[in-house]
Amino acid sequence: MSDAELVLRSTRVITPEGTRAASVQVTGGTITAVLPYDAPVPDGARLEDVGDHVVLPGLVDTHVHVNDPGRTEWEGFWTATRAAAAGGITTLVDMPLNSLPPTTSVDHLRVKQKVAADKAHIDVGFWGGALPDNVKDLRPLHEAGVFGFKCFLSPSGVDEFPHLDQEQLARSMAEIASFGGLLIVHAEDPHHLAAAPQKGGPKYAHFLASRPRDAEDTAIANLIAQAKRFDARVHILHLSSSDALPLIAEARAEGVRVTVETCPHYLALTAEEVPDGASEFKCCPPIREAANQDLLWQALADGTIDCIVTDHSPSTPDLKTDDFATSWGGISGLQLSLAAVWTAARERGHSLEDVVRWMSTATANLVGLDRKGAIEAGRDADFAVVAPDETFTVDPASLQHRNRVTAYAGRTLHGVVKSTWLRGQRIVADGDFTEPKGQLLTRTP
Repeated sequence: MSDAELVLRSTRVITPEGTRAASVQVTGGTITAVLPYDAPVPDGARLEDVGDHVVLPGLVDTHVHVNDPGRTEWEGFWTATRAAAAGGITTLVDMPLNSLPPTTSVDHLRVKQKVAADKAHIDVGFWGGALPDNVKDLRPLHEAGVFGFKCFLSPSGVDEFPHLDQEQLARSMAEIASFGGLLIVHAEDPHHLAAAPQKGGPKYAHFLASRPRDAEDTAIANLIAQAKRFDARVHILHLSSSDALPLIAEARAEGVRVTVETCPHYLALTAEEVPDGASEFKCCPPIREAANQDLLWQALADGTIDCIVTDHSPSTPDLKTDDFATSWGGISGLQLSLAAVWTAARERGHSLEDVVRWMSTATANLVGLDRKGAIEAGRDADFAVVAPDETFTVDPASLQHRNRVTAYAGRTLHGVVKSTWLRGQRIVADGDFTEPKGQLLTRTP
């Protein structure tokens, strides 16, 4: 006898063993079996047959700036999680800055959890922050369930989240390593940034010159040296410089515990196509040239880069001025990340299975969410149902983000998300949303 409540059936289900026709049985929000396509539907179970649409595990985005509380006019948990759900994302991990207060103490974490609790349409976890003066707070935050700690090696853009110098980095890293935590790092060297030409104005070429590759490369070299010194686990955020890839590969070969992410905008957009004054394309580190992008894709293929995350970092439209020097540096990408990556990936001969590995399995593994990231028995029944060959043209008015500023406006993308499911419940279908059903997640001890 089976107690299955739901059977989700498709001719194309992406599983750890590959894509196959299957019937996925769900009980109590958990996948209980992945059976042949024509397996009998148990008595009492509801059958949802999605035909030839692809069923993939819900995406896990481990780099999102929700900005709630404190800068809720920039985004907020309600809008961010709706946008994520519309894009096939079922879990996100919120960054510790751009909210007020930042997540740099247990008290601040509790404030953020309280705000998120009844607004989350998808599951939400939290990063802690490592600041020059909060080493004493790191272990308590770890014990309270944050998934790791973010730091900057150059100014963050907000005064309440100062960056670490090399001595401060060593202190924080030593403390985090002492309890087996994960340090995630915005790696740009402030001295190289200060030495770069700072012309300002609307020309993207001038902005690109102000954030040179060697700022990333030097910061990553220093980070690897510190990680080796403390035998610490570190993760490089939003890699944009392909010049750092040989250094990362060499460090891994030597046993340094370093992982790497990149972002959809580095993989789908190039510096050559950014119009002057179009600061919706501004992010730090910046979108670089097409030749650099080719090498990032190669590094994804060979495993040097582990995963793809959005680094969703929205703001109000007034902060996106036509002066690249003073406009807010961040790209909004939650709702469009899957389609943007899949569109670029398919052109390069990659499969949707590759995209799932980079955007769901690897990200879940990064933060230890062993119930997420795959369609197999024992995992949460989190799914995205996708029509991978259908296209749509990005209309900012159709986005769920609070501020509908997007670098993808007018682009035609492949991959339409037909529905998104969280623990066996459909939370969005064809633009219709349920009430929030997300849970707050903490790191598993």
